[in-house]
Amino acid sequence: MLKLQTVLSLVLSMFAFHIFAQGEKPNNLTMFVGTYTEGGNSKGIYTYRFNQENGTFELLSSATAANPSFLTLSPDGKHLYAVSEYNDGRQGVYSFDLSQDKAHLSYPVFQSTVPKESSEEEPKQAGADPCHIVTDGNYVITANYTGGDISVFPLDAEGKLKAETQHIAFVGKTPKRVAHIHCIIPTPDKKYILATDLGNDRVYRFRYNKKARKNAEVLTAQRVAYEVSDGQGPRHLTFSKDGRFAYLIGELGGECVVLGYHKGKLKEVQRLMADEGGGRGSADIHISPDGRFLYTSHRLKKDGIAIFAIDPKKGTLTKVGYQLTGIHPRNFAITPNGKYLLVACRDDNKIQVFRRDEATGELTDTSLSISVDKPTCVAFAKLN
Repeated sequence: MLKLQTVLSLVLSMFAFHIFAQGEKPNNLTMFVGTYTEGGNSKGIYTYRFNQENGTFELLSSATAANPSFLTLSPDGKHLYAVSEYNDGRQGVYSFDLSQDKAHLSYPVFQSTVPKESSEEEPKQAGADPCHIVTDGNYVITANYTGGDISVFPLDAEGKLKAETQHIAFVGKTPKRVAHIHCIIPTPDKKYILATDLGNDRVYRFRYNKKARKNAEVLTAQRVAYEVSDGQGPRHLTFSKDGRFAYLIGELGGECVVLGYHKGKLKEVQRLMADEGGGRGSADIHISPDGRFLYTSHRLKKDGIAIFAIDPKKGTLTKVGYQLTGIHPRNFAITPNGKYLLVACRDDNKIQVFRRDEATGELTDTSLSISVDKPTCVAFAKLN
């Protein structure tokens, strides 16, 4: 009887340990940090282990890349894509393979955002300053700020970049306007791609043909989906968890716009001021994993994060707080469990770690920060 009890006890202990280990595993995230390398000491992209339960972190590796200011991961988590933000002919896109433990990046494949048909007299402007990038595993698409255009790159079976196959350029809607494409985002139904044009105060919509045949256009049927108030300068856009609402932050005007979304159409629901400093430098926008709170970052004056509660039925916002941050909070990310919000403070050379109150949405500075030169983007990947 004693031996049977001992065996049962041992089995139960092993089972408990197995459950504990399984429960612990998702707490460890791989965190990728994009940076500016020009005029500083950054090597390019840095990889960290971040524990989303207790906020601890560890540097794992770095990968050499030039001005990888914005990053995105493939849906399967096996590849990382990054822009190379230049406006002198060096602009382009990187693709990296991730090691099995996601601690290291492979030697990159690079493709230029300068289209092949660019004239020799003016090759530098086209595709200049790619600043945002998305992928669905079939294509990589970049928003090119100074170029005022969009670049589309197909991916091969291994997830590596192939040469650009579509380039869409925009012109000013008046002679004094200059197009500045700042963000590319797929709609929740995956049928369309939206692009924000800071220079023209517009959001464009394209039909997304993800199964386009060879040499066929991937983005078609361009139209203006939403006209922003003059001078707002639409920058970044995100969708509610249920896909019924889009939230748009204006860089220059500092307003957050709530837009109803239905079958490719956008309709204004609400507009309210997010920026509290009038710095004309609003930057990023994200929704908490539980869908209850929205956050926007603001730079140049009163650098910080605005906090809004989301009405689950109407999609409307109510401002509940404003958290001061380090200098120039260009980008931020929320851990998948919603416990931490990390802010890339570019001009303070650090990533600031805030604890997030899941009930109120408010942020508390943990006094922890990750030292890295000119951080501009934070992206999380779960460990397998």
